[in-house]
Amino acid sequence: MISKIISHRRLIFLFFAILPVFAAGQQGGEERMDSSIAIKESPVLKKSHKGIASYYHDKFEGRKMSNGQIYNKMKMTAASNKIALNKWVRVLNPLNGNAVIVKITDRMHPKNKRLIDLSFIAARELGMLSSGIVNVIIEEIADISTFDTGSNK
Repeated sequence: MISKIISHRRLIFLFFAILPVFAAGQQGGEERMDSSIAIKESPVLKKSHKGIASYYHDKFEGRKMSNGQIYNKMKMTAASNKIALNKWVRVLNPLNGNAVIVKITDRMHPKNKRLIDLSFIAARELGMLSSGIVNVIIEEIADISTFDTGSNK
């Protein structure tokens, strides 16, 4: 059990160590994600949740979300009934080690038993488009000030 926790923490460290390298090398040609995140230092994490993730259907494109913003499948956003609106979370796919950081901007149907519903771009980055759903580990981020949200670019 301890070795799994240590290897998980190493994976998270490596992810945050190489993310700025990939973000800096991103070229034009694709629609740019407004919520791209570059890590300044390790985030302070609050809680962690395990559950099933799915992703938004295209029919929601352009509709108003619970926080008042308009849904755009190319932004790193998500819906959850268990996590407060406007919180930032890291979503980890343990099957392939991919992780994304998204902002909770919407709520799901009250009868939906899934933990989180991701935008198309977040689902693509997690590698879950073909399966549609995947087990994930979600970590709430306590201090968003450790992130550069790309607003100055």
